[in-house]
Amino acid sequence: MDNDRATATGKYQSLNFAQKLGLIHEQWTPKVIAEMNDYQFKLVRIEGDFIWHSHADTDETFIVLEGQLRIDFRDGQVRLSAGEMFVVPRGVEHKPFAETEVKLLLIEPRGVVNTGGEGGERTAVNDAWI
Repeated sequence: MDNDRATATGKYQSLNFAQKLGLIHEQWTPKVIAEMNDYQFKLVRIEGDFIWHSHADTDETFIVLEGQLRIDFRDGQVRLSAGEMFVVPRGVEHKPFAETEVKLLLIEPRGVVNTGGEGGERTAVNDAWI
Protein backbone atom coordinates (compact mmCIF):
# COMPACT_ATOMS: atom_id res chain seq x y z
CA MET A 1 0.00 0.00 0.00
CA ASP A 2 1.27 3.49 -0.87
CA ASN A 3 2.83 5.39 2.07
CA ASP A 4 0.48 8.34 1.57
CA ARG A 5 -2.69 6.30 2.03
CA ALA A 6 -4.16 4.90 5.22
CA THR A 7 -2.34 1.79 6.35
CA ALA A 8 -3.57 -1.29 8.15
CA THR A 9 -1.98 0.04 11.36
CA GLY A 10 -4.22 3.13 11.32
CA LYS A 11 -1.49 5.66 10.47
CA TYR A 12 -2.49 8.52 8.20
CA GLN A 13 -0.47 11.09 6.31
CA SER A 14 -1.59 14.15 4.38
CA LEU A 15 -0.39 14.88 0.85
CA ASN A 16 1.50 18.06 0.05
CA PHE A 17 1.15 19.17 -3.56
CA ALA A 18 4.35 21.27 -3.56
CA GLN A 19 6.41 18.40 -2.16
CA LYS A 20 5.01 15.94 -4.71
CA LEU A 21 5.46 18.41 -7.60
CA GLY A 22 9.10 18.78 -6.51
CA LEU A 23 9.55 15.10 -7.39
CA ILE A 24 8.31 15.63 -10.95
CA HIS A 25 10.97 16.96 -13.30
CA GLU A 26 9.55 16.13 -16.73
CA GLN A 27 6.54 17.68 -18.40
CA TRP A 28 3.39 16.04 -19.80
CA THR A 29 3.86 12.95 -17.61
CA PRO A 30 1.03 12.77 -15.05
CA LYS A 31 1.93 11.05 -11.76
CA VAL A 32 -0.66 9.48 -9.48
CA ILE A 33 -0.66 10.77 -5.92
CA ALA A 34 -3.90 9.23 -4.62
CA GLU A 35 -6.93 7.16 -5.51
CA MET A 36 -10.55 7.42 -4.47
CA ASN A 37 -12.69 4.48 -5.53
CA ASP A 38 -11.85 4.09 -9.24
CA TYR A 39 -10.61 7.67 -9.63
CA GLN A 40 -7.00 8.82 -9.63
CA PHE A 41 -5.61 12.19 -8.60
CA LYS A 42 -2.62 13.05 -10.78
CA LEU A 43 -0.11 15.88 -10.66
CA VAL A 44 1.52 17.07 -13.86
CA ARG A 45 3.73 19.90 -15.12
CA ILE A 46 2.94 21.14 -18.61
CA GLU A 47 4.26 23.78 -20.98
CA GLY A 48 3.52 24.34 -24.64
CA ASP A 49 0.93 22.65 -26.81
CA PHE A 50 -0.59 19.20 -26.29
CA ILE A 51 -2.44 17.24 -28.98
CA TRP A 52 -6.10 17.24 -29.95
CA HIS A 53 -7.77 14.33 -28.18
CA SER A 54 -10.91 13.22 -26.36
CA HIS A 55 -11.95 10.63 -23.81
CA ALA A 56 -15.00 8.74 -25.09
CA ASP A 57 -15.98 7.18 -21.78
CA THR A 58 -15.19 9.78 -19.12
CA ASP A 59 -15.08 13.41 -18.11
CA GLU A 60 -11.68 14.88 -17.19
CA THR A 61 -11.13 17.45 -14.43
CA PHE A 62 -8.35 20.05 -14.63
CA ILE A 63 -7.45 21.98 -11.45
CA VAL A 64 -4.75 24.65 -11.89
CA LEU A 65 -2.40 24.84 -8.91
CA GLU A 66 0.10 27.30 -10.45
CA GLY A 67 0.17 29.21 -13.72
CA GLN A 68 -2.38 29.83 -16.45
CA LEU A 69 -3.89 27.12 -18.64
CA ARG A 70 -5.87 27.42 -21.83
CA ILE A 71 -7.97 24.50 -23.00
CA ASP A 72 -8.88 24.77 -26.67
CA PHE A 73 -12.04 23.22 -28.10
CA ARG A 74 -13.07 23.02 -31.74
CA ASP A 75 -15.68 25.69 -31.03
CA GLY A 76 -13.97 27.87 -28.41
CA GLN A 77 -11.67 27.85 -25.39
CA VAL A 78 -11.55 28.26 -21.63
CA ARG A 79 -8.77 29.96 -19.64
CA LEU A 80 -7.92 28.87 -16.11
CA SER A 81 -5.73 30.52 -13.48
CA ALA A 82 -4.37 29.15 -10.22
CA GLY A 83 -7.22 28.11 -7.95
CA GLU A 84 -9.64 27.42 -10.82
CA MET A 85 -10.95 24.20 -12.31
CA PHE A 86 -12.80 22.98 -15.37
CA VAL A 87 -14.43 19.65 -16.24
CA VAL A 88 -14.09 18.61 -19.88
CA PRO A 89 -17.17 16.51 -20.71
CA ARG A 90 -16.69 13.00 -22.06
CA GLY A 91 -16.28 12.82 -25.81
CA VAL A 92 -15.40 16.51 -26.23
CA GLU A 93 -12.24 17.03 -28.27
CA HIS A 94 -9.80 19.35 -26.49
CA LYS A 95 -6.18 20.50 -26.47
CA PRO A 96 -4.48 21.95 -23.37
CA PHE A 97 -1.94 24.74 -23.86
CA ALA A 98 0.36 26.57 -21.44
CA GLU A 99 2.49 29.52 -22.57
CA THR A 100 4.67 29.06 -19.48
CA GLU A 101 4.82 26.10 -17.12
CA VAL A 102 1.56 25.17 -15.40
CA LYS A 103 1.18 22.79 -12.47
CA LEU A 104 -2.07 20.84 -12.57
CA LEU A 105 -4.08 18.37 -10.57
CA LEU A 106 -6.02 16.02 -12.86
CA ILE A 107 -8.88 13.84 -11.68
CA GLU A 108 -9.95 10.96 -13.88
CA PRO A 109 -10.77 7.26 -13.67
CA ARG A 110 -7.93 4.77 -13.31
CA GLY A 111 -6.65 3.62 -16.70
CA VAL A 112 -7.47 6.74 -18.71
CA VAL A 113 -4.80 7.36 -21.36
CA ASN A 114 -3.71 11.01 -21.41
CA THR A 115 -3.85 11.19 -25.21
CA GLY A 116 -7.23 9.44 -25.50
CA GLY A 117 -7.18 7.19 -28.54
CA GLU A 118 -4.68 9.36 -30.43
CA GLY A 119 -1.45 7.75 -29.15
CA GLY A 120 1.91 9.20 -30.12
CA GLU A 121 4.99 10.47 -28.33
CA ARG A 122 3.00 12.42 -25.71
CA THR A 123 1.29 9.25 -24.42
CA ALA A 124 2.32 8.84 -20.78
CA VAL A 125 2.72 5.63 -18.81
CA ASN A 126 -0.40 4.90 -16.78
CA ASP A 127 -0.43 4.25 -13.02
CA ALA A 128 2.95 5.91 -12.43
CA TRP A 129 2.89 6.81 -8.71
CA ILE A 130 5.01 9.34 -6.83
